[in-house]
Amino acid sequence: MDQFFQTALSWLLPGISVGGQYALIALGYTMVYGILRLINFAHGDIFTVAGFVMFYAITAMPLGAAVLFTIAVTVLLGFLVERLAYKPLRSAPRMSVMISAIGVSYLLQNLMWYITGGQPQQYPSLPWISDWINVGGIETKRVTVITPILTIVLIVLLLLLVKKTRVGLAMRAASRDFETARLMGIKINTVISVTFIIGSFLAAVGSFLFFSNYATVSPTVGTMPGLKAFIAAVFGGIGSIPGAVVGGFIIGICENIIRGAGYSTFSDAFTFALLILVLCVKPTGLFGEKLEEKV
Repeated sequence: MDQFFQTALSWLLPGISVGGQYALIALGYTMVYGILRLINFAHGDIFTVAGFVMFYAITAMPLGAAVLFTIAVTVLLGFLVERLAYKPLRSAPRMSVMISAIGVSYLLQNLMWYITGGQPQQYPSLPWISDWINVGGIETKRVTVITPILTIVLIVLLLLLVKKTRVGLAMRAASRDFETARLMGIKINTVISVTFIIGSFLAAVGSFLFFSNYATVSPTVGTMPGLKAFIAAVFGGIGSIPGAVVGGFIIGICENIIRGAGYSTFSDAFTFALLILVLCVKPTGLFGEKLEEKV
């Protein structure tokens, strides 16, 4: 029984941790889509930029300052991406905005290749977070235990922001009816900028947790986590905050169970197969609402 418990724990702990990281990234996708009906394909690359910024910042400043600097740069990048790449296309066809999002993604990747030389970099070991601890007889990094707790705290704060503040009220109004919210005097550009800022902040936090476990940073390392976070958002019902969180945790746990069972080759394939299965049964995702098109 003890052996079974330890084996299950060794599969579940990393899965819950990875799921929390997917959830934090997925929230950026789902919040932007909820308001703009736009998939921000550059979100995974913003997550990667945060990893590189932390790598360079820690060499020049104390840990606390490096963390704050990384968050500030990531938030500023998210804000600039929205203002420079998406705002001018606010009234353009949706296909144009999607192409712009893909272009921003490749631009950020190529800038990272140019600035870093394309060489993978070793992410710094963060004191206390990267320390090894014993949980139920299993040796794991402390970040594995911290991730789900921090994720839940951030999600609760985000839900309070959305449900209890004027900014949150404006976000909900814009997500329900973009044009009506604008006519009612809501500053849509401000709401959208705040949404990108929050999403980028969560991506920065997710990068600290992710790279503390997977210590190599490269220009394309954020592609797969970003894609899986997008799948988590769609799986849970894109536009739904609880859906993104549940989707992230389910995908993270299932992936690690498959790896633990010795089928790591199929873990990525399972993620996509699960998405197809869910969408065949419920096209809007687990928590998604069917949108009515107005004529």
